[in-house]
Amino acid sequence: MFAIVRTGGKQYRVAAGDKIVVDKIDGDAGASVTLGDVLLAGEGSDLKPTDGLSVAAEIIAQAKADKVIVFKKRRRHNYRRRNGHRQQHTILKIVSIGA
Repeated sequence: MFAIVRTGGKQYRVAAGDKIVVDKIDGDAGASVTLGDVLLAGEGSDLKPTDGLSVAAEIIAQAKADKVIVFKKRRRHNYRRRNGHRQQHTILKIVSIGA
């Protein structure tokens, strides 16, 4: 069985046992999380109603993405700014899809 869930403004196709990387969700490693915003669920080509359906997941780790360098410059004005940014992510393992 698979499901399409929405978290952090993005949509993910998940099945039991999958590992996904999503935007940061509060919680420690080992904590369980319920993803309640299920947009679509099905098995093979059969679609199922999503009323009251939720996806149970477990937080594996809190991680950060690679650093992105932001560099601004104005020519001939001695204006240079260099900033770095690391987006925070949560790695989830899908435990089950069901009510």
